[in-house]
Amino acid sequence: MKSIWIYFPVIIILFISCGEYNKVLKNPDTMVRYEYAKKYFDKGKFSRSATLLQDIVPVMRGSSYEEEALYLLAQSYYGMKDYTTASEYFKTYYTRYQRGEYTELARYYSAYGLYMDSPDPRLDQTDTYKSMQQFQDFLELYPQSDKKEDVQKILYELQEKLALKELMAARLYYNLGDYIYYPFPGGNYLSCVITARNAIRSYPFSKYREEFMYYAFKSKYEMAVQSVEDKKDFRYRDVIDEYYSYINDYPTGKYIKEIKNLYEKINKELNN
Repeated sequence: MKSIWIYFPVIIILFISCGEYNKVLKNPDTMVRYEYAKKYFDKGKFSRSATLLQDIVPVMRGSSYEEEALYLLAQSYYGMKDYTTASEYFKTYYTRYQRGEYTELARYYSAYGLYMDSPDPRLDQTDTYKSMQQFQDFLELYPQSDKKEDVQKILYELQEKLALKELMAARLYYNLGDYIYYPFPGGNYLSCVITARNAIRSYPFSKYREEFMYYAFKSKYEMAVQSVEDKKDFRYRDVIDEYYSYINDYPTGKYIKEIKNLYEKINKELNN
């Protein structure tokens, strides 16, 4: 019984609060609803401020209040962690107000919202590419921004995510090997080499670079081993080129022992 009386004041406050909000929603005075939207936003009640602003912003189009209202609407969705919708409204804001009071922040949060929605590397990376493009645009427009360092770190993080996606693809091709038939020479091993080489060109400073070089070497080795006799010599020498590329860049790399063993096998084959 005591517990009921403890929570009773809280229930009363919530009831009064909901009653006030419902009255505001029905109030025909746009400015009254706008002031309450700002009040709810300041209190962190982003769902309420977003609901009010959603109706208010179109009515305020062309007025002196529209700029702030639109930015608050975007920030309300951002506060709700609905980053996709927030990013769209931030983009609407900076497109409409290219020299507005909040344009720099709107561009940053639009890109950051897409960054927050950037999915697992195994999934489609459309939002990742969009976020990177918007962050790059941000750096070009605001090279002296106090957010420059954070943006550069995020860009590197997103690039690493894309590099990891390519690494996962290269691994898959290598592991499939000859399991699935391909109608062209090299099959999955050749696809692995192409994927790894393209990734090295696209992400030359990635922490996954060594693994790309490793899979390129291993795939070329498998292609050479499985080649017809009149092509083996040429393909083994191609593998040797990969070997020297690897040891020059990673003389103490984590795959160095395995790669050296395969290199010795290749030399024996060539000598024979």
